[in-house]
Formats: sequence, C-alpha cells, structure tokens
Amino acid sequence: MGEIKSFTPVKLICGLIFSDDLIRERAQNILAEKFGPSDFQSQSFLFNFSHYYEQDMGQNLKRCFMSFETLIDPQDLSSIKHQTNKIEQNFKLLFPGLNRPVNLDPGYLKASALIMATTKDFAHRIPLTDGIYAHLELLLTKEKVRTLNWTYPDFYQSAYHNFFLQVRKIYLDQLKRLRAKQEL
Repeated sequence: MGEIKSFTPVKLICGLIFSDDLIRERAQNILAEKFGPSDFQSQSFLFNFSHYYEQDMGQNLKRCFMSFETLIDPQDLSSIKHQTNKIEQNFKLLFPGLNRPVNLDPGYLKASALIMATTKDFAHRIPLTDGIYAHLELLLTKEKVRTLNWTYPDFYQSAYHNFFLQVRKIYLDQLKRLRAKQEL
C-alpha cells in the first residue's frame, strides 16, 4: 500500500478572453485582488480560432494569460472556477452592453502539465467537485510543450507554449525555494 502524501502546490494561471483592453485591465485587477499579485502576463493574442464566443462577447476577441505569485493546492481549482464564474457575472453590471464581457478560464500549471477548469463534461475530463471538471490541456517538459488530441485549437500556438514554458520556469524556481525553506 502506497503512502498518501499531500499534493505538491501548483501555479495558478488564468486565461482571459475579451474584446476591449479596458475589460482586460479591469479583469486582471480584480483577479489580482482575489488571488494575489500576478508574477507573469502574456501579451494579448488574437482569438480567431472559433466563433463560439462572438454572439455573447462581440467580435475581434483577444486572449491573454496571467500567472499568480501565490502557489495553490490543486484541490482548490473547483472553488476558483466558481469564483471566476461569479466575477464574470459581475462584469455584466460593469459593462452592460455585452452579454458576456469577459471569459475567465482558471487552471494550474505543474511541472509536467497544464490543467484547466471547465463546466463542460467530456470523456477525457475528470470530475472534481460542484460541477467542475479538470481538463488536461498540455503536457510540459523542460524545453517542449506537447498538445493532445483534445487540446483547444488556439493552444497549439508557439507563443502560448513560450508563455507556459516561462511560467513553468518561475514555478520550478518557487518549488525549489519552498523545499529549501522546508528543510531548514
């Protein structure tokens, strides 16, 4: 019988889809208030791989990512997804012209993978709690990102891969410091 151990802390990330930089800035500020300071942010990428969000969010959509300084317990992902859904609902009041001003996709990065939270069930998604599923998006190594059969189309971009590899370096450095502190 294997020994049950605590989960290794993971790196919280969040993807944002938006149509206006004012919406992005406001969302990033609210996310930082809720989950702590961001330690790395991507540029804004055109989100033209799907028309899925256009009816609710408008056209000329962009996506960006941010990672957060504070490491989290991976068990918290479901709760975080509920919190980001609530933030999305509140954005309707801040930007009444759009049915969905922002789409927030929280997830976490660990040394070997990027896991995203979703409310949609599918064969490859693992139920967490309270209607939230874990979606294995990417596999990560020191120098490479590997996509999977179900990886979302926009996650095939090398610019995304560069962002996540950079976040992985930050995360591994944080883990090293955390372990050194625990050994004292």
